[in-house]
Amino acid sequence: YFAGEASRGCFRVLTDSFVKDDSGTGVVHMAPAFGEEDNRICKLAGIVTKGAGIVCPIDPNGRFTPEVTEYAGMYIKDADPLIIADLKKRGRLLDSSSINHSYPFCWRSETPLIYRTIPSWFVNVESIKERLLANNEKTHWVPEFVQTKRFHNWLKDARDWAISRNRFWGTPLPIWTSEDGEEVVVVGSIEELQRLSGRSDITDLHRHFIDDITIPSRQGKGTLHRVDEVFDCWFESGAMPYAQQHYPFENKDVLESAFPADFIAEGLDQTRGWFYTLMVLSTCIFDKPAFQHLIVNGLVLAEDGRKMSKRLKNYPDPVYVINEYGADALRLYLINS
Repeated sequence: YFAGEASRGCFRVLTDSFVKDDSGTGVVHMAPAFGEEDNRICKLAGIVTKGAGIVCPIDPNGRFTPEVTEYAGMYIKDADPLIIADLKKRGRLLDSSSINHSYPFCWRSETPLIYRTIPSWFVNVESIKERLLANNEKTHWVPEFVQTKRFHNWLKDARDWAISRNRFWGTPLPIWTSEDGEEVVVVGSIEELQRLSGRSDITDLHRHFIDDITIPSRQGKGTLHRVDEVFDCWFESGAMPYAQQHYPFENKDVLESAFPADFIAEGLDQTRGWFYTLMVLSTCIFDKPAFQHLIVNGLVLAEDGRKMSKRLKNYPDPVYVINEYGADALRLYLINS
C-alpha cells in the first residue's frame, strides 16, 4: 500500500532516542497519523510537513478506508487475525504472540481508543511564543514557581492550539469555505453574516439555526458553506473578559478601562487551561496579559491519590459530611489540607 509515498522519503529507517534497546526489538514502526512521537519524528525527517496532507487509512469509526482494499470497511481489531494469517501465508511472519501492556480507554464509555490525527482549525501560537513569554513576565503569581517554572515552560514549548471540535453542541466556528477549501470567509458579527448571506432573519447563532446559511463565492466557486466544527470550549473560557461585556459591539470603554483584570484565582490544573487561554487571546488581541495578579490553589485528591471523580465516586458524599460534622468543619478541613 501507498508505494507512491516512497518518492517523498517514506519507507526508510530513522533514528530517535525514544526507542530503547532494553525491551522489544529496538525497532518501531512509524505511522505519523497515529502517534505523537511518530508525527514528531516524521516531521523532523521531512516526511510530514505542517499544514499538508497525511496518510490516514482509518476512518472516524476505526474502520479501514477503501485505500486498503482487502480490509476496506473492516474494524481494525477485527482485521488483526486476518492480517496475521496473510503475513504467515506469504512467509513474512516472524512471530505471533500476546503481550500484556497498558492501553488507553475512553474514561466515559470504557471502550478502547486509537490515537488518530484529524483535520482541525488552529491558532498559530508558535508565531507569538516570544510575546506570550514577555506578557507572562508582567504578571504576579502566588505561588511564584507556577509562573516562573510550570507556566513559563508550557509557554516556551507551546504548539499551535487546535480550537475546533467535532461535536454538535457548542459554539459554531464562524467559518464558511468553498468546496475545494480554497476560499475561506471568517465572519465577525451577525450584521456581517446577514450582509454576506443576504438574509435578514439571523438572530440565533447556535448551529441548528445557521448551518443552512450559505454565502455566495466572490471567486466564482459557487456557494460557501459553514464548516462542521464547533469551538473548543476552552476558547470560550479564554474569551470570557470580552464576551461578558459583549465586546467589541458594546461596552468598549468599560472593558478597555478595566483591562487587564486586577486579580483572578483558579486551581493548579488551569496552568494548561484557563490561565493559558486567557494569555493567548489577550496577547493576540491587545498584546498584554488578561490579568495582573493570580492566586493558584492546590487540588484536594481522593484517599487513593487520584482526582475526585463523579464516575468513580471515590469521595464521601459532601451532604453526609456537612450533616454529620457541619459546614464549618468541612471548610476548616479543606483549608488545612
